[in-house]
Amino acid sequence: MSISEKPISSTAPLANLEEWDDFVKVRYPEENLVGTNPNKKKDFLALSRRKMGIWEAMEYLNTLVDDSDPDTDLSQLEHLLQTAEAARRAGHPRWFIVTALIHDLGKILCLFGEPQWAVVGDTFPVGCRFSEQVIYHEFFADNPDDRVPAYSTRLGIYEEGGGLDDVLMSWGHDEYLYHVVKDHLPDEALYVIRYHSFYAAHREGAYDYLMNDRDRQMLAWVRTFSTFDLYSKGDDSPDLVDQRPYYESLTSEFFPAELSW
Repeated sequence: MSISEKPISSTAPLANLEEWDDFVKVRYPEENLVGTNPNKKKDFLALSRRKMGIWEAMEYLNTLVDDSDPDTDLSQLEHLLQTAEAARRAGHPRWFIVTALIHDLGKILCLFGEPQWAVVGDTFPVGCRFSEQVIYHEFFADNPDDRVPAYSTRLGIYEEGGGLDDVLMSWGHDEYLYHVVKDHLPDEALYVIRYHSFYAAHREGAYDYLMNDRDRQMLAWVRTFSTFDLYSKGDDSPDLVDQRPYYESLTSEFFPAELSW
């Protein structure tokens, strides 16, 4: 889920200036974005905070209220089950269904002390010119990276067609979860997890010049997944008691009893 699904400015007035400041900070903090990422990775990607199985992690995440998502009143656990059930009904392979089930588990970062603005919302490349296809791109003008010549050109510090594997993305729940599960899922699933919040690319077609042929092929899976993530939302709660045995069996097929978080 993403703040760009239903922009605040088009749905309801913000309550006060403090709320607006917090909203802007979701993806445009005043700190240097390029310099932030290695620090965040060193801190959180040691994966030393907790050991949990997938279902335990889902129940832990269920204590979080995602303030960025105005589209549903469902809990985090209900949204994950709803997304997975939609993919299951559509006949997608088991790896796709389990990806739908876990895709937002990286938001556990919020329960590890990260503010929501640093975890949820759209992701985008840093170290090159910001695209106008990124939601609220005008606020990048207040970020120091926008005034660094090396980061302000079309390619920035990257090579044309070098591939997203070599591109530094803004920090968020996608990148974190990718590292938690990267030894347990097929490449297509990992790509969906890592880039499902990269809306400027998979919904608007931005940053194609940074991609290689593999990225363009994989983005098709992200676009397919996005239809379930964004448009499976409704007010009907999934039947947890009925569905849990299926999903416990499914997760045990892909994951060990415990993962490092």
